[in-house]
Amino acid sequence: MNRQSIIIDTDPGQDDAVAILLALASPELELLGITTVAGNVPLALTSRNARIVCELAGRREVPVYAGADRPLLKPLVTAEHVHGRSGLDGPVLPEPTMPLAAGHAVDFIIDTLMRREAGTVTLCPLGPLTNIAQALIREPRIAPRIRRIVLMGGGGFEGGNITPAAEFNIYVDPQAADLVFRSGVPITMAPLDVTHQAQTLPHRVAAIRALGTPLAETVAQWLEFAERFDVQKYGQQGGPLHDPCVIAWLLQPELFSGRDCHVAIETASPLTQGMTVIDWWGVTGQPANAQVLGGLDAEGFYALITERLARLRPA
Repeated sequence: MNRQSIIIDTDPGQDDAVAILLALASPELELLGITTVAGNVPLALTSRNARIVCELAGRREVPVYAGADRPLLKPLVTAEHVHGRSGLDGPVLPEPTMPLAAGHAVDFIIDTLMRREAGTVTLCPLGPLTNIAQALIREPRIAPRIRRIVLMGGGGFEGGNITPAAEFNIYVDPQAADLVFRSGVPITMAPLDVTHQAQTLPHRVAAIRALGTPLAETVAQWLEFAERFDVQKYGQQGGPLHDPCVIAWLLQPELFSGRDCHVAIETASPLTQGMTVIDWWGVTGQPANAQVLGGLDAEGFYALITERLARLRPA
């Protein structure tokens, strides 16, 4: 098996936690490390939460590096209204006992990319793109060494979820997103257009709970907590499970459809700051800089998550 080497950059978040578990449960992926960023909750909590997830999966050997505690230029915006005060509200969780890895997340990203063979490491950002942008600024030579950036962020026809125009991850640090999308690195983007199709419908949560493991029960409780905000907001039966789309695309890209587009990030307008301007119809004539996902086999997506969660039976 040719394993894909990845780094997950994240701000857990219940959906981030499920994405991490999906990666840890998949032998196709070599998770080199987890880097944390301020986003859904402040950095101290995202770093705590990433370690909790590793311990729940019985994978204490995966290093977790703390990264940026604020965006490049603007004040930090967080999302406790969605994820709760801890970021992983829902089940009662033990405090982590594994330590943070020594060093800064940005240094780990740079060092890993410079040490590994070029074109073999994929970056998987699940939160604001601050760490990725800082790495590209600090060491521009990493850009051609990155195999691909597969990220959750942005919105096209779905608009935004934190403002009418902007999706949360991009809105938190639009300057970082602008730099990443102009970096020349191959990008696959899972915007709200696809993640809103990954709804936590009752039968899907029930299938996870039916696995009968403590971990599966924890995941079910996470999903039930996180969905309450979107159920009320959108009037749907469930909430979108955003971040696992990144890992699912790596594992089973056939679950998704999309097209190559030019994507620009609005950084200045007070009305549309953080908007991802996706040229879906090619009207600008600008060259594509991202593969933008637009369709999802939602039942296949949840079948993948459920099957992989069943494999995680930590001692």
